[in-house]
Amino acid sequence: MIKLSDISVRHGSLSLLESASATLFPGHKVGLVGANGCGKSTLFSVLLGKLGVDRGDVEVPKHWQVAHMAQQISDLEQSAIDFVLDGDQAYRQAEAAIAKAERLTDGSEEAALAMAKGHEAMEASNGYQAHARAARLLSGLGFSSDDIGAPISSFSGGWRIRLSLARALMCPSDLLLLDEPTNHLDLETVTWLEGWLKHYQGTLVVISHDRDFLDAVVDTIIHIEHHKLNVYKGDYSQFERQRAERLMQQQAAYQKQQQTMAHMQKFIDRFRAKASKAKAAQSRLKALARLETIAPAHFDSPFDFEFAIPPKAANPLVHSDQMALGYGDHQVLSHVSISITPGDRIGLLGLNGAGKSTLIKAIAGELKPQGGRLAHAKGLNVGYFAQHQMEQLKPKETAVWHLAQLDQSMGVDATEQSIRDFLGGFDFSGDMATSTIEHYSGGEKARLVLALLVRQRPNLLLLDEPTNHLDLEMRHALTVALQTFEGAVIVVSHDKHLLTNSVDQFWWVHEGQVSQFDGDLDDYRQLIKKRPSSAEASAGSEHSKKRQRQVKAEQRAQLKPLQNKLKRLTQTMDELGAAIQSMDAKLADPDLYNDPAKADEVATLIKDRQDRQALLESTESDWMETAEALEALESSDD
Repeated sequence: MIKLSDISVRHGSLSLLESASATLFPGHKVGLVGANGCGKSTLFSVLLGKLGVDRGDVEVPKHWQVAHMAQQISDLEQSAIDFVLDGDQAYRQAEAAIAKAERLTDGSEEAALAMAKGHEAMEASNGYQAHARAARLLSGLGFSSDDIGAPISSFSGGWRIRLSLARALMCPSDLLLLDEPTNHLDLETVTWLEGWLKHYQGTLVVISHDRDFLDAVVDTIIHIEHHKLNVYKGDYSQFERQRAERLMQQQAAYQKQQQTMAHMQKFIDRFRAKASKAKAAQSRLKALARLETIAPAHFDSPFDFEFAIPPKAANPLVHSDQMALGYGDHQVLSHVSISITPGDRIGLLGLNGAGKSTLIKAIAGELKPQGGRLAHAKGLNVGYFAQHQMEQLKPKETAVWHLAQLDQSMGVDATEQSIRDFLGGFDFSGDMATSTIEHYSGGEKARLVLALLVRQRPNLLLLDEPTNHLDLEMRHALTVALQTFEGAVIVVSHDKHLLTNSVDQFWWVHEGQVSQFDGDLDDYRQLIKKRPSSAEASAGSEHSKKRQRQVKAEQRAQLKPLQNKLKRLTQTMDELGAAIQSMDAKLADPDLYNDPAKADEVATLIKDRQDRQALLESTESDWMETAEALEALESSDD
């Protein structure tokens, strides 16, 4: 087990932990939560041995293998799969031992013994399956078969983070430390990661601001609060309820708790009265009821803001007819006919790269259609949040300056004090509001962009991954603020909790099309879990019935060759496996190495085994690709 006993940690003059204690038991899955800057990443550095404590004791079993996500990748010319394979040190050591033995070409007993030991180490580390394991991890995290051999330099920052995650998962570890692993992942990949972590046998400590992800994965919460490590049994939702119960017993919090709960109940009653029978709307209604019970757990949140009543605009706010969107010669979406009306609350679903952000950009007016028609209503006031807007902030200016410039552009004459009061709701108070933002963290910049967006009084709110840099308290505050927003909302997010509580219908962006998704997030998760390939064939396509029949006929025509190929590959793998097993039995015989006359036989046997193992790995890879292709065709033919 891991024992933290009365530890104190400082960062410069800032005290992060004071006489804090906690015990992490083997096999437990722990969510580490707390406000930004409270010391979560610092605690990771302590567990990794990179940072000492100022006082107290830290006990991590010496024999434990610890894996964590690398924050930077140095060798950018290394291939993706080689980078991931480096995560399994035992495999790499066995690989190096075999390579060293192969260089001993004198046929001596020493060379044969070195080779045998190398293969023994490879077998013990499950190294013969290493390439297949790495390929499966990369596939689960969204990389295609063409991607795995590409150099790291060809991937963007978000995909490099996925590579770091894959490398951490590749390591056969006793302790796995993951810092914000779901950032830059789409819902499909988050679901895959949840499944992988549920089956992880070691001790997991994960920092995440995605509450639904924590609920799906962890069984313990450690909350850093007031410089202490507070341990709660259960998932994040259970932690919130436990903390709410404790806080409700504190008389000082009672009045604000009641106000918060009354505010939430008023909105729930209003929404219930006009909620449709759609599954997404009903899911949101249930989620709102749950929000009411946990409201007291956030009474001491530093965030307190809401959207003003938006100005009226013509109906529909946005309308498109047969719109095509893309970049240059690359068309991303086609035949997009949508209509957005006041009060709509829409969540966009689909894989990364499917075109969700492209659609948002077009609605925001930042991307012109390549074809068709897109119309915006008179009086439309769009509030658009996207990651690139954080880069447009002026680093040498202050938060107050940014708000003042926005007010001036809108013709609003606001005093500095009123601006500071407004910024206080986003936890920009005191010197922080009047100091330059060049040293702001990613989360602080995201909060400032959101403050600017709220200040604009939009009647159409476009949120493209708004939570990537926000902590749990700010995510909760944004969710609550969205409840009472009376304008239209379109959200792209991998945060399932935010989606469930802020939208009541979904659009599916898939295979170049945009269609209504008749269901809620649970239905969507089941779709991507159980039938990832059939989803591709069932998107709301505009193809004619005749074309659909032609496609199905073509798919069925491809089934037989794939089935025959799969049968041949299975037989080949069985034969190779049997041959390798026979060779392993011979190589395990000590008498083989005691007779110098058999040195050539040993060398030949080892070489034959290597050749067959390489062929087996290649055949397994071919089998996996063929099986996936067959499954896709069989599913799409249902």
